[in-house]
Amino acid sequence: MINKFYKIIHNKFSRFFKFIFFIRYLLSIFFVSIVLFLSIPHFFDYKKKEDLIKNYLANIYELEIQKMGEIKFRSFPVPHYEILNLFTKVHSEESNLKIKKLLIYPKLTGIYNFKNFKIERIKLENNDMEVNLGDMKFLQKLFFNPEKKMRFENLNINIKDKNKEIIILKNINFKNYGYKKNKIDGFVFNEKFKASLLDNPTIINFKILKTGIKTKLQITEKNKDSYVTGIFEGKILNSNFKLNFFYNKNLIKFDKFYFRDKKISLDSQGYLQLKPFSKIKISSEVNNIDKKIFNKLDITYLLQFKNLIKKINSQNEINFKSKIFSSDLINDFYLKTDLAYGRLLISKNFSISKTNFICESNINLLDQFPILYFECSIKSPDKKDLLKKFEINYKTKNEALNFLVNGNLNIKNNKINFNTIKLENQFEINAEDLQFLKSSFENILFDEKFIRIFNLSKIKKFISEIS
Repeated sequence: MINKFYKIIHNKFSRFFKFIFFIRYLLSIFFVSIVLFLSIPHFFDYKKKEDLIKNYLANIYELEIQKMGEIKFRSFPVPHYEILNLFTKVHSEESNLKIKKLLIYPKLTGIYNFKNFKIERIKLENNDMEVNLGDMKFLQKLFFNPEKKMRFENLNINIKDKNKEIIILKNINFKNYGYKKNKIDGFVFNEKFKASLLDNPTIINFKILKTGIKTKLQITEKNKDSYVTGIFEGKILNSNFKLNFFYNKNLIKFDKFYFRDKKISLDSQGYLQLKPFSKIKISSEVNNIDKKIFNKLDITYLLQFKNLIKKINSQNEINFKSKIFSSDLINDFYLKTDLAYGRLLISKNFSISKTNFICESNINLLDQFPILYFECSIKSPDKKDLLKKFEINYKTKNEALNFLVNGNLNIKNNKINFNTIKLENQFEINAEDLQFLKSSFENILFDEKFIRIFNLSKIKKFISEIS
């Protein structure tokens, strides 16, 4: 029975089985050929091909290899060349790239015949890059050219300007092809970030995870050699901002800058000068502000960063006008500051009711015990109206109050000295009264940190004490 069944199958399917056995030999031959094709290149001497590979990387990828280790052929997972410990210059002498491992994936037609040598893509692992600020445009050209397929794993980028460290990006992973094309992740300020680049790449989305910081950069116009314009917007926790900017090698100029938060709202414009020296100038219009935020300002803490303070060169103007029918004590406020080499100059004008306050002051923030020198004037057409703002009763109407005061204030030691106080009729307050004012000021207004001097309840108490 079994033999009969075998004969039936053999007679009907003999051709099929012959074909299967024939395919078996073809598959064996094909498998042996593949093994030989991928094994033989392991025995080639690639030292002779070193110059060819260097020239190709320089011409196509613009990587000028100055030093490279031994070249090895690897068959799996796909055929590629592995080169260890490379050093290359990137565009200029100030920028360089150290590559611990470079993987080159060639076209198969060039594995045996180097006359047909072409690279499909490269992968750089465990890299350290130092970049001069002037080479940033070149990096964009290097990384985001779709004709040059590149992938970076664990790339550390140190961005400098004349050997001064600006920012460090660590453990960057990025590739400019495939499913995750132009998506970047890594660490900045020791925090994990993710970024994506769109439209080659005129739009950059950036997010620092677990911090609430999200930004979007859109390039609206780019001149190859001179300037870039665009829009920068984002969110920091519950705060939103947006600005238009103009950038060239020497300057970043911005306008239509708005910042919105529950505690402060402002509109600004200005510029950041980069060369020949750094300088920032900003003019701001404050629309709304919660005065409680000043309670968190600790000037003595900020004074610890003297190395940073002496590098700042800035000019700032702040304007504020109280809204109609608001309960703000101050009607309008103007502040101008000029900080250079640690010396801060301050001009301040503000009004309460119809009374004008003008103050000029200066301080050297680099001193061990910074002293604020001030000279202020108060001009009021109606003393009663002014005191009413501080809920202090005064009977005489339309009595003018005009006087000048100058002195100095020790921020860290909570001490004040009044040099002179002159009334409008040139009457000068005597030394005994100056001492009384000094004592009252220190005990009532300056019993805490400097910023608490402007506490309204303390001001009321001080005025009542000296009235």
